[in-house]
Amino acid sequence: MMKVQTYAWPVGRVLMAFIFVAAGGQKLSDPSGTAAYMTTIGIPGLLVWPTILFEILAGLFIAAGFLTRYTALALAGFCVATALMAHSNFADAIQPVLFMKNLAMAGGFLILAVAGAGPLSVDGARAGKTAAA
Repeated sequence: MMKVQTYAWPVGRVLMAFIFVAAGGQKLSDPSGTAAYMTTIGIPGLLVWPTILFEILAGLFIAAGFLTRYTALALAGFCVATALMAHSNFADAIQPVLFMKNLAMAGGFLILAVAGAGPLSVDGARAGKTAAA
């Protein structure tokens, strides 16, 4: 079981991180369109660049297991805020699903904030942990 746990941590981190790196990359491909959409849901378009930077960097940090606990807390808050601000129009049939997806991701990030990145991570290497630990 220890071997499964050792490798489940980095696989889980990459799976959790992928959506943020991909979303940031998608926003990067059309920042003006993303900013226009953000304004339609009441978020200032000016926040498009900080959002892009946050999504990509936070995703990469989680994937690598770097500053994992702090990044996971920030992403948990981001997921809840995004659910409330961007996915709370329940008259649109897909929005309740996206709302719950964001809350589920927030829960996963809270668990990651408590559990840490695991031994196969930058945080693990900095703490002197090995895959056998």
